[in-house]
Amino acid sequence: MTDESIDRAPGWTLQVAVLVRRRVWEAITVRSALPRSERDVRLDLFRGLANWLIFLGHIPDTLLAWFTTRNYGFSDGADLFVLISGYTATFVFGRIMSERGFVIGATRLLRRVWQLYVAHLLLFFLYLTAVHYLAHRFDDLHLMDQFNVAPLMNFPVETLSQGLVLNFKPLNLDVLPLYIVLMATFPVVLWFMLRWRNAVMIVSVGFYLAARHYGWHFASYPAGVWYFNPFTWHLLFVFGAWLALGGATASRDLLHSRILRVFCVGFLLFALVVTLAERIPELRELIPDGVAGIFIPNDKTNLAPYRVIHLASLVFIVVWLIPIDWPGLKWPIFKPLIRCGQQSLPVFCVGLFLSFIAHFLLELGSEGVLAQLMVGAAGLWIMTIVAEYRTWSKRVDKDLP
Repeated sequence: MTDESIDRAPGWTLQVAVLVRRRVWEAITVRSALPRSERDVRLDLFRGLANWLIFLGHIPDTLLAWFTTRNYGFSDGADLFVLISGYTATFVFGRIMSERGFVIGATRLLRRVWQLYVAHLLLFFLYLTAVHYLAHRFDDLHLMDQFNVAPLMNFPVETLSQGLVLNFKPLNLDVLPLYIVLMATFPVVLWFMLRWRNAVMIVSVGFYLAARHYGWHFASYPAGVWYFNPFTWHLLFVFGAWLALGGATASRDLLHSRILRVFCVGFLLFALVVTLAERIPELRELIPDGVAGIFIPNDKTNLAPYRVIHLASLVFIVVWLIPIDWPGLKWPIFKPLIRCGQQSLPVFCVGLFLSFIAHFLLELGSEGVLAQLMVGAAGLWIMTIVAEYRTWSKRVDKDLP
């Protein structure tokens, strides 16, 4: 019905037509349920945990890696970080976009992308400087190769230029560029998800499968591809957005499914055995070669499907065991993790830098178990101090006139 025909209609017909047109427009514009306005402390808790796991996991050849989930299953802290990032980005910017329009929502998102990019550059230059200085100051030049900083010596201008466009990354500085790319493309994805949540999720799965099948990658400098392939890792980010936009609510009845709980627990146990078998030769002999060939080595670069299933199983079990109003979320023991999750970006950047410093200190001094535990605990303590300071600083800025 056109606007002209509506104007000529009788009074009751006019009211009905206007109401119908309004309902149709509302259905076309925003069809997804936005996340609740109150903060889900569980997100902060597990984002903080992801930051801790990434820090510990980036200290190579130490006992500290055994405190991370990567040795006990297919997914690890990076998977959890990307999933929660997709959820929280939707929580913050989905409401802005739905209430104030695409342009304002997109510009706020891109402003966040700029903040992430600046944080990455600061970390990038500080990391390069620290590796270069310590390697030469202590005559430990193998650090240059170990942390992928050697190209800086031979081709400094080209290396720095490639670093500015995210193609050159020292060792362990891979997650933040992935996050930047996912956030930079998210305005358009979010606009569609606010209207057709399930359709976008299906398209994302199809794009993920196509990327794995056709081998789509981002080229890396000086050779190879990105360690985290954005063409496949976007799936976890979009999955997090889907959960935030009503997917979690629509799936709530699944929490009562005993069959699904048994499947998730069984898959987690299976992942535990297979992952340990990759590190324990005696256990590897008990795994059939056909099974081991599927899961060993663990395909992290292209986000193997079993990593997605493993993370989804973990999320399902955790949400079932820890509801949003669980009293334990107020226990003091969880406060450091929650605080680190609330100040995720600075804590993440500090954690990555500290992982290099921890590795260097252990290599320079003692590599004993006690030294490893002390270095790991000191790093987590510093990350928590940074989070507490950022919280205090924001509170002071808010109270200033």
